[in-house]
Amino acid sequence: MTKGSINSIETFGLVDGPGIRTVVFLNGCKLRCKYCHNPEMWYSQQLNYTPEELVEKILRYKSYYKNTGGVTFSGGEPLLQPDFLIETMKLLKENDIHVAIDTAGVGIGKYEEILKYVDLVLLDIKHINSDGYSEITGYKIDEVENFIKEINRQEKKVWIRQVVVPGIMDNVTYLQGLKEYLKKINNIERIDFLPYHKMGEEKYKKLNILYPYSDKDAMSKEDCRKLYDMFMEMYKENE
Repeated sequence: MTKGSINSIETFGLVDGPGIRTVVFLNGCKLRCKYCHNPEMWYSQQLNYTPEELVEKILRYKSYYKNTGGVTFSGGEPLLQPDFLIETMKLLKENDIHVAIDTAGVGIGKYEEILKYVDLVLLDIKHINSDGYSEITGYKIDEVENFIKEINRQEKKVWIRQVVVPGIMDNVTYLQGLKEYLKKINNIERIDFLPYHKMGEEKYKKLNILYPYSDKDAMSKEDCRKLYDMFMEMYKENE
């Protein structure tokens, strides 16, 4: 029997895809992003749901989804539980529910099968080149490149998410590089900039883990918005 390791379930999510959504946070992640605010989800934990049990819970909220909402799988990294994800998404599609996946694109394969049941990919951009990516995540950029190829092959709709860390992404050089990087991703419907915050720092202390960016200040929403506006002006030059 297939079971998944789920950290939590948010029943009325409004920022993880269109409409009102149930957001399912799955445990496990290969990356160790220096700005991660969910270190408690790094490792797979108790297997606590079968696909049938999860879908039964999700269906209680189906009436709230109306024409635009649905379910978003987040984490952690949902791609690390491919069999559980595939079986659950199959059941959701049988019930005509919109499915999104919030991912860094770093799993263990089966991307072709997973994406068959995905309506929208929320793709987290960690960095735009191999050195920067490795510095931030402790991992190689190659795997996300493989995932992007499959997104393009299946012509999936994409929302881009970029966390903006002061001193790394808040400059014209990075923005120009991001503009070029996004050319390799088809069907981008939306781009979001998320300001770096330090709300996860207390979690690191409780887990007795060194917080890598303790010396960095959080970015204000206003500064992030200005940077986003600057980027979108540059990005629209592609169109």
